[in-house]
Parts: sequence; structure tokens; C-alpha cells
Amino acid sequence: MAFFPGGAIRRDTTTVPAPTAPTGAVMDSAHVGDIVGALGSIGRHDTVEGRTRWQRFRMLLAVIGPGLIVMVGDNDAGGVATYAQAGQNYGMALIWTLALLIPVLYVNQEMVVRLGAVAGVGHARLIFDRFGKFWGAFSVGDLFIVNALTIVTEFIGVSMALGYFGLPKAISVPLAAVLLFAVVAGGSFRRWERLLFGLIAINVVIFPLAFLVRPRAATIGHGLIPSFPGGLNSTLLLLIVAIVGTTVAPWQLFFQQSNIVDKRITPRWIRFERIDLWVGIVVVMAGAIAIMAVAASAPIGSFTDAGAVARGLRDTMGEGAGALFAILLLDASLIGANAVGLATTYALGDTLGKRHSLHWKISEAPAFYAGYATLLALAAAVSFSPDHVLGLLTQGVQALAGVLLPSATVFLVLLCNDKAVLGPWVNTVRQNIMAGVIVWSLVLLSLALTAATFFPDPTTTQVEIGFGVGVGVGLLGGAVIALAKQRADRHAARTTAAELGGLDPDQVEELDATRLSRAERKAIRDRDRDTWRTPALDTLERPVFSPLRTAGMVALRGYLLIAVVLVGVRIVRSLTG
Repeated sequence: MAFFPGGAIRRDTTTVPAPTAPTGAVMDSAHVGDIVGALGSIGRHDTVEGRTRWQRFRMLLAVIGPGLIVMVGDNDAGGVATYAQAGQNYGMALIWTLALLIPVLYVNQEMVVRLGAVAGVGHARLIFDRFGKFWGAFSVGDLFIVNALTIVTEFIGVSMALGYFGLPKAISVPLAAVLLFAVVAGGSFRRWERLLFGLIAINVVIFPLAFLVRPRAATIGHGLIPSFPGGLNSTLLLLIVAIVGTTVAPWQLFFQQSNIVDKRITPRWIRFERIDLWVGIVVVMAGAIAIMAVAASAPIGSFTDAGAVARGLRDTMGEGAGALFAILLLDASLIGANAVGLATTYALGDTLGKRHSLHWKISEAPAFYAGYATLLALAAAVSFSPDHVLGLLTQGVQALAGVLLPSATVFLVLLCNDKAVLGPWVNTVRQNIMAGVIVWSLVLLSLALTAATFFPDPTTTQVEIGFGVGVGVGLLGGAVIALAKQRADRHAARTTAAELGGLDPDQVEELDATRLSRAERKAIRDRDRDTWRTPALDTLERPVFSPLRTAGMVALRGYLLIAVVLVGVRIVRSLTG
């Protein structure tokens, strides 16, 4: 039975009700209807008005899912390995990187929350429709490559975890691939989400494990102060970029937006979805710190791989500690593979215009499930590569995700300033400032990694000068962009002034503000925002790129290609000793 907050009780069957015809930009009819989540259901036309506090809480439980799953998916096999490496090699000295990533996580993912709920389509579809095939292929092409490699690392984690218990890779990897497909292929969104919640619950094993090693609170607190233990060399910088890449990965943008669409979350539930996101952030940060603390507190030597951490814990802390870490690694690998695989096939459905919803059965959406199965099969096959290659691949994938993140964030910011798409939900000035700071910080970090590839042992002074120059360039660029926008706004006001019979720009702005404040703005704020949806995308005029924006995008693309090559060079150097 399923509770609908309106008070009705409806029977929960395995048959999906007949889909409602999509409206506006929505592509797939399965994306329209009641919210049917793991922890409850909400009728399509239900609202929070007139509800008791308890009923609103039940509604929140029904909405919770996309934010929690995407954040816990961060602590996947690559995440566990990266956090363990940071703790094992540097103690708790790099916790500050996690603290700095909290606002990055929230700002980026909150933007895709709005895009998904308002537009009703995935991230890939918006990029293709608003920027064209070239930029769409650029964005989605990067996603497919990095995601496929990321799923390889998840199977590496599975083989290491089950290998700890004596199960050979030849059995563990195919078994995991079949299990992952079975979790997705049931034709029920609610069933899938409940299974994922069950896997997420297993993550709590990290906390008794952390209790066993008894990390000191003072050491954790000291790690919140930014420092570069042993000096900022290329090895440490690659690890920092890997932490960024595993904590804030491009696939998260695509997964959460599509999963919000698939769960049928609409603008009136954005406030609840923001809470869901914060719950996920708290969980992922607590887990990451606990993993670092476990690896830092146990005397198990220098890091080699996550499997060695489990064996080291067994040898130094006992069988229970090693088994708990192996269970954590297995669980993280399964959650990560599921989320990253779905992010990819969601984007594939967006790109090809095929059905792409967990509400459909295999026979109703064959391309969606075939794509997911193919991705799992290819990743599973690659995971049988030699161990020394796989070890470097695990860290390299996280670094590549960190390098590619700036371009994904740029598209995200542009979409969130597109009034035709988001209407009253577009970014505010404060949100744009925060997003701009985040994008430029990620670019600077990527530049630092590139520089460290050429100059492996920079001094602290050189690093400080480099980042100082970067901050100055960012401030100057921000000022130029602000002035250009102000000039464009003034030009638009003059044009309107001419049409209105000679009013000066200030009078036009005052007239517009007066009109909006008395009628439209209040209506939008109080009522229309909750019901406003993106119109059909083919009815919208595509935004025109200014020469400056086009040049900036081309420069970013060119630089990222160079940065990806240089990360590959750095990995090959490590591979050859």
C-alpha cells in the first residue's frame, strides 16, 4: 500500500499507470505523473497548502532520493581509494580539500535541481537543444568516455572487495554485472530506489570501523587548515585534483537532473529536493572523512590500492576491521556503478530521443536497457587488464573528472541564466557570483596540474604567486563581464526607450520595475514559480553566442584537450616509473 499525503490510500502494484502525455519540454511520457518514491508517494496535483507538519514531512520523505543517491555515489570505488590514499600517505592533512568542496557540491547540484524540475528533460537534451550539436557532442562525448572508465574502476573495486573474501575475479566481476543489471531492469522506479537505499544503508559500516581505529579529533581539526605536506609537487597536486574529481564529478550533473526528471519532481518540490541534497552532502562528507581517518590511523604503510588497505587493516587491527573495509568497498562500487551507468544511459536516451526511464520495462524501452547492459559488459571486460594498469587508471579517472569539470560547470551556468528555459527560476546575481568563483577556482586547479606536469617540483612561493596571479585575472575578468552585461542592459533599455517615445534608460528601467513589482513579479514569486515549466524546446529561439563568449568557449575546449593529454602523460610517467 502507498500513502498519498492528500489522505488517500492507494494500492502499490507492479504495473505502471498509463503515462500522461508529456507537456512542455518533457520528452518521455513516463516522466509525467505521480511521484512514486522509496519512502512514499505524492499525487501529481498535490501541494503543501493546508498540510500538517507531519504530512509535509511525509512529502519530504517521498521526494528524498536523487540528492542522497548522487552524493553517496560520490563515495564509489574510486572515491574510497582516493580518500584512503590521502589518509594513508598524508594523514588528515588534506581534509581541508573536502571542506572547500562543500559549497561547490551544493551550488553545482542545486542548479541541476532547478533545471530538472523546471525543464523536465535531462542535462544532455538541454545542451543539444540550446547550444547545438557541436557543443552537445563535446559535452556528452567527454561524459561517455570518463563514465565508461569510471565504471571500470567500480568493477576493480568489486574484484578487490570480493577477492578479500577469496572469490576470484572471474566470478566476482560477471556476478556483479548481472546483479547491477537486475537492480535496474525491474520496470519499477520505486523498486530501484528502495534497492539503492538498502545499499546506502550498508555504508554505515564505515563508522564502527572508524571507532575501531579511534582517530583523534585534534588531528582531524588540524587537517581543516590548508597545507601541502611535503611541499606541493606534481604527485600531491594530482591527488588533490583526484579528490576534487571524485567528490565533484561531471556525471553527477547528468545523473541528478535526469533522476529528478525520472522521479517526476516538479518546481513545487524544489525546496524539498534541496533538503534531499543537503542530506546527501552531509552523508558523503562524513563518509569521506571517516575513510581518511581509518587509513590515517591504522599503521599499514604507504598506499598501493584499496584491496591492500583491507588486508592491512586485517593484519594490524584484526579480521573484523579488514572485513568491514572490504564490505564498504564492495557496497561503494555497486552504488557507484549503478549511478554512473544510469547517468550515461539517461544521457544516451536524451541524445537519441529514445525512452529512458526506470518506469518502463525492458520490452517498452529496449534501447535504454541495452545501452546500460552494453556499458556494464564493456567495463567488466576492461577490468581484467593487468593490475598495475588498473591501479593507475583508478586515480587517473578521478583526475580526468577534475580536469573536465570546469567545462561541465560552464554549460550548467549558461543554462541556469537562460530565461527561456528557467523563466523565474534563473540564477540570481549572487548565485552567478558564487558559480563564477567556483568555475574559475576549478580552472586554476586544472592549470596548476598542467604546470606541475612541466615543472614537477614547484616551490611554495611559486605556487602562491601563481594562484595570486590567477585570482587577479579572475577578478579582472569578472569586472569585464559585469561591465559588458551592464552595457548590454543599457543598450536594451535605450532600444526600448526609442520604442516608447523617447524616455531615457533610467525612466524605462523604473517603468519596467514598477510594472513588474505591482503585478508580474509578485505573481511569479508567490504562485507562478511553482507551476512554471519550460515550453517545448523546439518552440524556443536558440541563444546567440556573442563573439567574446564563443572565443571563451573555444579557448576552454582547447585548453581542456591539452590538460587531458597532460594528465595522460603524468599517468604514463607513473606507469613507467
